[in-house]
Amino acid sequence: MPLYVLATPIGNLADITLRALDTLKNSEIILCEDTRQTIKLLNHYQISNKKLLSFYAQNEKTKIPEVIKNLKENKAISLVVDSGTPCISDPGYHLINACYENNIEVFSIPGPSAVTSAISICGFSADTFLFYGFLPRKDGKIKKILHSLKDIDGLIVFYESPFRVKNTLNLIKEVYGEDVKVFLARELTKKFEEKFIGKVVEILEKISDKIKGEFVIIVNLYKNKNNTKENFPIIE
Repeated sequence: MPLYVLATPIGNLADITLRALDTLKNSEIILCEDTRQTIKLLNHYQISNKKLLSFYAQNEKTKIPEVIKNLKENKAISLVVDSGTPCISDPGYHLINACYENNIEVFSIPGPSAVTSAISICGFSADTFLFYGFLPRKDGKIKKILHSLKDIDGLIVFYESPFRVKNTLNLIKEVYGEDVKVFLARELTKKFEEKFIGKVVEILEKISDKIKGEFVIIVNLYKNKNNTKENFPIIE
């Protein structure tokens, strides 16, 4: 049997495809980054009697032989993460490589992703973008990475936590200048979704030190200013 790499909602449980639901219903085993999160989704859609196997970054390599064995025994298996698409700043790629090495097919069940969701509403041209994922925690390492990306002629996309988002924006200001254009999305598709767009210095003035939620940061490093409007309204 093939492995199904299945995207799940990033916040709003209604954002799941019919094909994804059908695949989950027909799966014997579901590999979960966190079984507690997956159970919420399964319960919402009244999907039951599934074996949930904990499968996250720290145990992925040790679980692979068991998963490969089950796939070779023709068991229907889906891989999901807590939210969004597996392997995008989430575990899964070691398993996928192991499947290819064992001549096991891998199918994508596409759906939500915070990266593409944020890019689609950022207001910047997305002809060229680089997705970096989560930055390291130490300021020195963050600045080194930001400097290494300075010559990119396009967008840079980061994920960030509520505990570090303001500090990261300050470092973006320090490295790229206070006039660099930024799109900041908080809690995409959830009840308290919020967006900010404008110069990084303006956004820093708008957000609270105690801001909560999951964030996507998009930095506009296009060299040709025709790729974006020069002046943005601040959206909040």
